[in-house]
Amino acid sequence: MHEHDLDELLPPEHVELTEPPTEKERAIEHLLDVLVDAGRVTDREQALDDLLAREEEATTGVGHGIGIPHAKTEAAERPSLAFTRSSEGVDFDAMDGEPATLLFMILVPEDADDDHLEVLSSLSRALMHDDLRERLRAASSAEAVRDALRNELTEEA
Repeated sequence: MHEHDLDELLPPEHVELTEPPTEKERAIEHLLDVLVDAGRVTDREQALDDLLAREEEATTGVGHGIGIPHAKTEAAERPSLAFTRSSEGVDFDAMDGEPATLLFMILVPEDADDDHLEVLSSLSRALMHDDLRERLRAASSAEAVRDALRNELTEEA
């Protein structure tokens, strides 16, 4: 993934460092509202319905304390990424049973090609590195979060 891709997908206003709710659906709404407030979502209810429908298909808890709720939705005009973290963790039904403390949301337009799968794949691979997870948990600002991701994701490109 190129640096400008990350800047477009995850500008500073998409990083929310306040504690999210610990219940999965409410945590998803919390992250969705970050994208709504940033003007990236045209219809909150549609986006939420699409995210929850995707959750019902299969868990988006990928293990290692990571949850990546994602959906294709008509409510997104362009691909967007949001991030938050939880000190208590949110149960995303991950295979390893670990609650998610690092939460990313990916929304892409309904008619988008499969570029979001590349983003999801790159992000998932990068998050398998312990040092990146630690940097994200310790980050004190949106810029520190973005720097950690930028370093890891652009190395991979």
